[in-house]
Amino acid sequence: MSKVNTFRALHHGRLPDDPLILPGPWDAASARVLADAGFAALATPSAGVAASLGYEDGATPADEMFAAITRIVRAVDVPVSADIEDGYALPPKELVERLLETGAIGCNLEDSSGGTLKDPAQHADWLAEVRAAAGDQLFLNARIDVFVHGDGDPADAVDRAARYVAAGADCVYPIAAPADVLPLLRSGIEGPLNVLHRVSGGGPSLAGLGELGATRVTFGPGLLRLTMAALRDFAADPE
Repeated sequence: MSKVNTFRALHHGRLPDDPLILPGPWDAASARVLADAGFAALATPSAGVAASLGYEDGATPADEMFAAITRIVRAVDVPVSADIEDGYALPPKELVERLLETGAIGCNLEDSSGGTLKDPAQHADWLAEVRAAAGDQLFLNARIDVFVHGDGDPADAVDRAARYVAAGADCVYPIAAPADVLPLLRSGIEGPLNVLHRVSGGGPSLAGLGELGATRVTFGPGLLRLTMAALRDFAADPE
């Protein structure tokens, strides 16, 4: 079975308290640690990769992002999905070609740019072009930014999800959706649902997120922030 088909299969037939856990490496070294720990697949966070390269989130040049993804994929044997933000204004065919060249088997594509939500119909049309260019070679995770750049209306998130699934998305990701909204989203959304877990604590457990409706759980740049906090503690007291 190809890596993309292996990755796709990981999203189906899961028990409610057993969501797919996709930790986010920001470089080759962190990817190796996570793969060696036994995780079945990885999902890079754009903010984490940006920080590792010295950029603010959203400011990484496309060439550097694709190069970083290539290094991460090369370092491990497990499938890697990549956060490629809003696609860097690349035409769908070129975007797909460049992503496949990295060895990644999937991607996040968000429906906002510069902090502004895109028109959902236009974004769905664009996603359909990406799907047509990719065929079945990529697992498309359509990020929905209603809860970070919109008014947080669950109905808007469900509507966008329906449009994006119809356009060919394999999974949808209403990033930063409150935990108490997840059951409503789950009931209204067809197919796999990606949920963000905040490693700083205070929210549901991983199993709890699954019971609320998550098919898969990602961490954004949370693991990098944990690592940086440990490094700051060491730097403050190297003894």
